[in-house]
Amino acid sequence: MNNPVRVLFVCDGGSARSRMAEGLLRAAAGDEFESCSAGIEAEAVPSEAGEVMNEIGIDIGTEPTPALNDFEEKQFDYVIALCDEANTACLSFSRDAHNLHWTCPDPTLRQGDREQQLAAWRVARDELKRQIDNWLTEVRQ
Repeated sequence: MNNPVRVLFVCDGGSARSRMAEGLLRAAAGDEFESCSAGIEAEAVPSEAGEVMNEIGIDIGTEPTPALNDFEEKQFDYVIALCDEANTACLSFSRDAHNLHWTCPDPTLRQGDREQQLAAWRVARDELKRQIDNWLTEVRQ
């Protein structure tokens, strides 16, 4: 059996995009990939992130997302930054084979009532899913 491809998703704190991406990759690729997530600093997962992921049958848990520096000793095949701040922070992972930067909207910036806020979380989730699906197609070729 081949070793799984190790992937670390990173975003700034509080928006849980990395946690959502981790769950989406696990659901899409199973044991083929080892998926981890980190924030620039450790942060709690907003309830909205868990709620919109549960809508598509993915449980991302409620434990805090680890900090990026918790992974300093681990080697990854891919480190994928999901925002500009994380992309800058990931420069310290230059030893890794592939550092990627994807743009994903920050759902925490959306103002409005609960439904409008959940809509922003769904947009982020669906954008991450699209990016992961496209990336998996490329990586598997």
